[in-house]
Amino acid sequence: MMYSVELIVINKEGVRDPEGETLKRYVIDSTLPGKVLDARVGKIIIMKINASSKEEAEDLARRLAEQRRLYNPIVHKIRVRAERVEDSNN
Repeated sequence: MMYSVELIVINKEGVRDPEGETLKRYVIDSTLPGKVLDARVGKIIIMKINASSKEEAEDLARRLAEQRRLYNPIVHKIRVRAERVEDSNN
């Protein structure tokens, strides 16, 4: 089965996020003053993974991220989400 897997990398709580701070201060607060408490900026890596289950697809993406250092575990945290998709090769 084919899964679309999103690997989301963001700074851990307590680690300063200058890009998120700037976005909030100069864009969000001028549009929605007082409504948004915090904004964080990260990166997203989207992959198509062939796996037997959603859990396996998420585990493969997590292992890839850890083994190949797609993020710095000291300052970043990751979230992994998988969703089954139709295999476009059929």
